[in-house]
Amino acid sequence: MGPDDVTLDNWQNAPAKRWAFQHVDQLMTTASVSRGDGPVQDLSNAEVLLAADIDEFLDRTCTDGLLVLRGREVAAERYLNGMTPSTPHLFMSVSKSLCSGVFGQFVATGDVELDALVSRYLPELAGSAYGDATVQQVLDMAVGVQFDEAYDDPTSEVQTQDRVAGWRTPHAGDPKDSYAFLATLRKTGVHGTSFSYCSANTDVLAWILERVAGVGYGQLLSTNLWSKIGAGHDAYVTVDRSGFPMANAGVCGTLRDLARFGRMVLDGGTNMWGDRVIPAEWVADIRRGGDPAMARESMGTVHPHGSYRNQFWISGDDDGSFYAVGIHGQYVWMNPATDMVVVKLSSLPEADSPEDWAHHIEFFRSLAKR
Repeated sequence: MGPDDVTLDNWQNAPAKRWAFQHVDQLMTTASVSRGDGPVQDLSNAEVLLAADIDEFLDRTCTDGLLVLRGREVAAERYLNGMTPSTPHLFMSVSKSLCSGVFGQFVATGDVELDALVSRYLPELAGSAYGDATVQQVLDMAVGVQFDEAYDDPTSEVQTQDRVAGWRTPHAGDPKDSYAFLATLRKTGVHGTSFSYCSANTDVLAWILERVAGVGYGQLLSTNLWSKIGAGHDAYVTVDRSGFPMANAGVCGTLRDLARFGRMVLDGGTNMWGDRVIPAEWVADIRRGGDPAMARESMGTVHPHGSYRNQFWISGDDDGSFYAVGIHGQYVWMNPATDMVVVKLSSLPEADSPEDWAHHIEFFRSLAKR
């Protein structure tokens, strides 16, 4: 399929997504996330490349790009489905972990307190599910909020969020923008008692950043993160009619630049020149993980000892692996024991198949064993 066949109402479906995930800026409004004017972090090629037997898995899982870093050496790099080293690809919910990187900076400076209620920063949300939730609970997806993350259900909250964000054709009666949408979400249950994945949480975090910094989230993403990792290309992010970026899923960038982000996180928050990007304690807190008991129902089949912390997934394996993940097969897998970063960008037919998830984790672990 090409641009003449893809619309705002079918781009997230197969086969349209195979084209659309590399051409998001042709479908909706976006804002640039500048790389700045600094040097580009070099990634050298390893002497021994991974064997070609990975190619069958890549083809089977609708891979658009794969990059494996061992240290700063590229052990494998593949581009499929027309993607190139300079092609920006949709990150989906890997975007959440980028937001975490910026958020940790404001926690370290004291501009945001983790035990504070969201309503302290955003009084507009006092009457919503977030009014009596703490910032840490939002970071850890532990908010009791009525939010159906059923991507294929037109009545779900996540589809309403898509429409408000400009990802789907709006309906009459939809909130006017993402700020207004967040205020409509209502509380269910008790905060802090269970893991409940909700994409809207990340947009709340981005709104808090805007409020304390006094500038837009897209600009913060550039000045506080993307321009500091040695990126080779500008990224971009989708924005709604008010200009608010879709922090939870809307960032698009190149495969190598996403690998540079993963490398920086695995290096404890410093770039290749030793400059501090993310506070070391923030990365350490991510790697310590959250409460496995809270996440067991959602993660137990793949990660029996896994957890979720600060917008990252913690595997609980013996290597201490942790990662960022997005629907349809987007991954940044970081293995401290082998000093390995694996970035995979894909356009899988299903959004969040448990089988696809398990197969990817098995693949990443097999790379570590090599």
